Amino acid sequence: MDTSYPREERPPSKRGPPPAPRDHLVWAIFNTLYMNFCCLGFVALAFAIKARDRKVSGDVEAARHFSSKARCYNALATAGSVLLPLLLGALIVTGVIHLSKLAQESVGFFTYQFSGSDDEDQ
Repeated sequence: MDTSYPREERPPSKRGPPPAPRDHLVWAIFNTLYMNFCCLGFVALAFAIKARDRKVSGDVEAARHFSSKARCYNALATAGSVLLPLLLGALIVTGVIHLSKLAQESVGFFTYQFSGSDDEDQ
């Protein structure tokens, strides 16, 4: 006699061919045209085209390999193109703040007037 929990009958899972890897071509085109940091967008575009070619020819393993590289280069290009302008903007803002404080401190130096006149020399 079976006293365990009632078991649910599951239909057999259908395992078809694995899905084709993504080639990330649109992301690579975007990085190439708009945010090409250190030519990483061009490299990502080359690997994305290779991945698409291998996917069309039926070589899924090579397509997966090139797709992984395209994704990596796309991520690097996107991160570099987003972070570097933010870093540059932060450096400019802090530089302007520092220079304004320096200018305010040096106003006293430039407005200093020597006491006395030229009449004392005679």
